[in-house]
Amino acid sequence: MKLFITTLLITAALHTDAQLTMPANGGSLKAMVGETIGITDVKITYGRPGIRGREGKIWGGVVHEGFMKDASFGKPINMPWRAGANENTVIEFSTDVMIEGKALKAGKYGLHVAYGANSSTVIFSNSIEGWGSYFYDPNEDALRVDVKPVAEQHTTERLTYNFRNQTDSSAEIAITWEKLSIPFTVSTELQKLQLASIEREMNGQKTFNPNSYFEAAGYYLEKGIMLDKALEYAKQGSRIVPTFFGVNTYRRALIALNRNKEADSLMAANINKFSMSELNSYGRTLLREKDAKKAYEIFEMNHKKNPDNFTTLVGMMRGCSAIGNYKKALTFSEKAKLKAPDDNSKKAIERMTAMLKENKDINT
Repeated sequence: MKLFITTLLITAALHTDAQLTMPANGGSLKAMVGETIGITDVKITYGRPGIRGREGKIWGGVVHEGFMKDASFGKPINMPWRAGANENTVIEFSTDVMIEGKALKAGKYGLHVAYGANSSTVIFSNSIEGWGSYFYDPNEDALRVDVKPVAEQHTTERLTYNFRNQTDSSAEIAITWEKLSIPFTVSTELQKLQLASIEREMNGQKTFNPNSYFEAAGYYLEKGIMLDKALEYAKQGSRIVPTFFGVNTYRRALIALNRNKEADSLMAANINKFSMSELNSYGRTLLREKDAKKAYEIFEMNHKKNPDNFTTLVGMMRGCSAIGNYKKALTFSEKAKLKAPDDNSKKAIERMTAMLKENKDINT
C-alpha cells in the first residue's frame, strides 16, 4: 500500500503543471504592454533582453540579418528573429486592423522580424505557442510587411515596445533596442468600428442605462451622420430622463434635421421643469449657439424665478452683455460680487466687470 501511494505521489508530481516562480531565463525580463487605439485594444507580451555589454553587436549580431538558415534547435530552416526573448512574442488586436495599410483580422499573432539595415520584414504568424522563432513556419504567416529601421539618438538598454505618433485611429509601434527602432503603423477604421459597436451595444443590456441613448445620439450628432437615428435615440433617452441634458440632446437632433420649430416647441413644453442650474446651462448653450436674444430671455426668466442668487446674477451679466447692454450688465455685476461664494468667484466677477466697463462682451 505504501509503495502504491508513493508511486502515485511521484506520478502526480511529474505530471502537474505547477512550477516554482522564477525570473525569466537568460536575464531577460517578461513584459506586457498595451494601449487602446480608438476602441481597439492592442496588447503585446514579450521578453526584454538587455544589451549587457554587447554594444555595437546587437543588430546584425545578436539579432541576425534576414532569415537564419541553420539554427541549432527546432526547425532550422529560414528562421527570423523572435522580436524579443524566450517564448513567442505575441501581439493581440481586439478588432480588425490595418498594418502598414494591409488588413489583419482581430486575434493573437506570433510576432517575428527578419532584420535588414535598410528594410526589415515584420511577420505576423498564426502560431503563438512556439519557443521564440525556432518553430517558425512561413505557411502559418497571416501577414508580412516591410518597414525601414530608424536610428535612435539615445541607447535603450532593454528591448522595448513603444506606442508613438498616435492619432485617434492609429499608432506607430516601435521595437526599440540599443540605438535602433523597427516601427510599424497600426491603424483602424475607427468610425466603422464605432458605428458597429454602438448598434451592437444598443441592442443589449446597455440600453438599461439611459446615458447610452445620449452617448449614441451625441456621437451621431458630432459626426453629422445618421441623424434620424440620433433623433430616435435622443427621444427615447429624454423620455427616460426628462432633464435639461436629455431634452437638449433631443432638441439638438431636431435642429440638425432643420426642424427648428419643433425644437422650440420641445423646449417651451419642458422649460418649467428645469432647475435653476439647468436653466443656466440652457442659457449658456444658447450663447454658444450665438442666439443672444433667446439666451437673454432664458437668463431673465431664471433670475425672476431665483432673484439674488449668484448663478442667476452672473447669468444676467452674461445675457445683458450678449445683447450689448453693458450698462445694465454692470448693475448685476456689483450684486454678483457681493454674493460670490469664494475668492476665485469674486476675482472672476472683477475680471468681467473690467471688461464691461470697456464695453467688451464677457462671453467672448
